[in-house]
Amino acid sequence: MKEDILIVDAYNMIGNWPELNRLKLKDRLPEARDQLLSMLANYRKLRDAKITVVFDAMYVPGISKSYQQFDLEVVWTNRDETADSYIEKLAKERQTRFTQVTVATSDQAEQWTIFSEGALRIPAGELLRDIERAKNEVKQTAREFADKGLVRKSPWNDQQLYKLEKLRDQMMAKPSRTKKPKQ
Repeated sequence: MKEDILIVDAYNMIGNWPELNRLKLKDRLPEARDQLLSMLANYRKLRDAKITVVFDAMYVPGISKSYQQFDLEVVWTNRDETADSYIEKLAKERQTRFTQVTVATSDQAEQWTIFSEGALRIPAGELLRDIERAKNEVKQTAREFADKGLVRKSPWNDQQLYKLEKLRDQMMAKPSRTKKPKQ
């Protein structure tokens, strides 16, 4: 089974997702970026794919870096490099016989390069619908488990976890003892 890799053209998503675009139009671009990363981080937990989010440095000149945030790889391109060209190189590099790269973009020019490398393309609107669908599936599953009484109502607290850990350690340390049959 191939490993899924999703490469996201960040500003393309911000420009095409209504909620994030409204923030951008109100000069709240940093907030839109944070919300995008949060949404993708939650999606990553649900879909088990490696996600790289590429920001074009034209909106934040002078920044060129790559770092981990929310279990996502976040990349800011060099000032003289577009997100499109960076994504094209990255897709080519990461597409192998063991991986399936999907690029989230609504940029029509970019799609032909992506396809020629064997990667797939998902438009911005379709990715947003997939994120919403994944959230709804989790909510539905949680409701079904709750209806059956299979959901723990609250998370384990530190004291409970400590006791469980001690019990596990005790069980692992003691050799198995079998009783001798009575004669």
